[in-house]
Amino acid sequence: MNLSEIKSALSQVDEVIFTQPDGKRVPAHFHVTEVGTVEKHFIDCGGTERKESVVNFQLFTATDYDHRLSAQKLRSIIELSEQKLGMKNLPIEVEYQGDTIGKYGLEFDNGVFILTSTQTDCLAKDKCGIPEQKPRVSLSALQVKENACTPGSGCC
Repeated sequence: MNLSEIKSALSQVDEVIFTQPDGKRVPAHFHVTEVGTVEKHFIDCGGTERKESVVNFQLFTATDYDHRLSAQKLRSIIELSEQKLGMKNLPIEVEYQGDTIGKYGLEFDNGVFILTSTQTDCLAKDKCGIPEQKPRVSLSALQVKENACTPGSGCC
């Protein structure tokens, strides 16, 4: 999901609900403590220089159980961030703390924002020696050839 998509989704709901990848809801009294742009400038393991940019939202749950962030309020926070920070229509990354701070993707389905699991990956597989994964074959699916060695035949 990118920035324009979350703004569109927020115009469709009154209540902002986030769920974690395991389906558990983020407590309703969460705060959005940061909205910003994160720039990453790096070299991958193959020596290629790369740049990535995302819009970052940080969710935080405190002990103020009566707090509720309306869709309109979150949209106004996003619009202020766009004006002040010059944010572009970039993909969204969400930080949320469970056992440790996790970074998640974001999807919207049936009025609910879903934190999606993210994965690391090698960006230079052709240069750093990671072999392509061989297809898995079930031994029970293999056909026995005629005149092949069979268990107990004494040929091997």
